[in-house]
Amino acid sequence: MTRVVRRATSDDVWAVHETARESWHAAYDDILGPRFVDKVVDDWYAIGDLESAITDALERENATFLVVEPEGTERVEPSDSGSDFDGDCLGFAHVVPWPEDRSVAYLARLYIRPDYWRAGAGSTLLERLEADLESSFDRIRLAVLADNEIGISFYESAGFECVEVRSTDLADGLEECVYEKSL
Repeated sequence: MTRVVRRATSDDVWAVHETARESWHAAYDDILGPRFVDKVVDDWYAIGDLESAITDALERENATFLVVEPEGTERVEPSDSGSDFDGDCLGFAHVVPWPEDRSVAYLARLYIRPDYWRAGAGSTLLERLEADLESSFDRIRLAVLADNEIGISFYESAGFECVEVRSTDLADGLEECVYEKSL
């Protein structure tokens, strides 16, 4: 399947929100529990906040919010997983400058719908993101929960290295790994 990566617009807000919800449940229900996951998604991916993040990224040269979708007529049919997936948004990524070091891009969000994990959508999105960022940043940094095996596997296979393990404010006793990659 051919994929298109483009800048997100305010029309993508609901698709991004639902992609986040599906991805978070698939990755974190066993770690955090489904009710806690719903709370996090409702807080971190509130429609108004997402719309502001997308608008901000469109207006700034040093931030980006991208979506990956199937190309043209290669529309994806909804899965049997019971999701409300409309076939357009396979995933998204959001990058802003790291607050303490403007030469570092902070990958705040990168999520792919679970039905498309290991199908190339995430790699396509990350490759475009890195190409867009390399003229403005020296490296890219992200944090992922240490128990998120699928996320860690993805980032390590893409050449990221863990540079720090630290506790997270998300829940007591949880740790996150900070990963970096030179651009």
